[in-house]
Amino acid sequence: MTPAARVQAAIELLDEIIVAARTAGPAADTLITRWFKTRRFAGSKDRRAVRELVYRAIRRAGEPPASGRAAMLGVAEEEPELRALFDGSPHGPAPIAGDEAPAPASVAPRWLDDLFDPTLDGADRAALLDRAPLDLRVNRLKGEREVALEALPDAVPTPLSPIGLRLPEGSRIEEGQPWLSGLVEVQDEGSQLLALACEAHGAQTVVDLCAGAGGKTLALAAEMENKGRLIAADADRSRLSRMAPRLVRAGVSNVETLLLNPGREREALADLRGTADIVLVDAPCSGTGTWRRNPETRWRLTPDRLARLVALQSQLLDVAAELVRPGGFLVYAVCSLLRQEGRDQADRFSARSSLVPAPLAITAGSDARTGRILAPARDNTDGFFVARWQAPC
Repeated sequence: MTPAARVQAAIELLDEIIVAARTAGPAADTLITRWFKTRRFAGSKDRRAVRELVYRAIRRAGEPPASGRAAMLGVAEEEPELRALFDGSPHGPAPIAGDEAPAPASVAPRWLDDLFDPTLDGADRAALLDRAPLDLRVNRLKGEREVALEALPDAVPTPLSPIGLRLPEGSRIEEGQPWLSGLVEVQDEGSQLLALACEAHGAQTVVDLCAGAGGKTLALAAEMENKGRLIAADADRSRLSRMAPRLVRAGVSNVETLLLNPGREREALADLRGTADIVLVDAPCSGTGTWRRNPETRWRLTPDRLARLVALQSQLLDVAAELVRPGGFLVYAVCSLLRQEGRDQADRFSARSSLVPAPLAITAGSDARTGRILAPARDNTDGFFVARWQAPC
């Protein structure tokens, strides 16, 4: 592909990504992979170059662009060498017309400007669009961090998590023996800290109420030394089904999966009422803390969707509180840096619940009244809010 053809390919992909964002369609990575499967003429250098162009355009545009061409014109506006490729050549983009408007540059949609947690400043917000590091969690059921470091000579220990490793960008971990054997799992350092904050151990009954595909479930199982009872519950059958091969690879056998019916969670969880030592609610959220990895999700979020998520989080907290035994703990986490999903949600729950705020085993991040906030700029993790409560004895 010529350089101009790569730009045109990026424009076409951006058009698909913009439509998918408006219609709850597939993620950008999925669309990019599909696009290249039908275009075998594109070599590995072409794929890398087009992907880079697409993500530069996505990261630059906080508001959903009018079109893929407008998104790429925004990049070209700041890079004269790219602007020159709008030359009308075969398979390249048409020349730029005088009245064409490039997509404006911003970190976030304007309607979100006043919704971020007040602990975040401009640098914190800008860092939400940095490239995320590749972090691994060492599975202590298979070996300690020192063993993993020997197996992965390019890795370094993460500064905050005692079970984390960080690899150079572009490392292909899932083709190596450490991953295939279950010694390591891909997991952001912030997610590792959330699992450690539960302080789970093998004599306990632990409920992961929003388990998804099982990232934190696996971390909890390792901390429990594959003992006790660990219930991984979720309302998404597809995500929950992806956990099984991960459990096998990690050597985990103490997990029970439980499919929930949305709106009828209490029925499925009735037998666990008042029995859980720990309930983790890693709730569905806006995902603003993961923009480094999924920047196009900024285009998917709307005020109505945020309101629905906040209501769901509140409901899940109330369901979870009923499961906690006297003296047990409830841990709430969202990969969000919006105050409605973090500190405000935690404050509202504290005001209506008999559970009382409890100290967190996390020293990183910044204080947010009832909980703590991890942020990319200060902690080099995904953005998270986490809080913890204890049921009275």
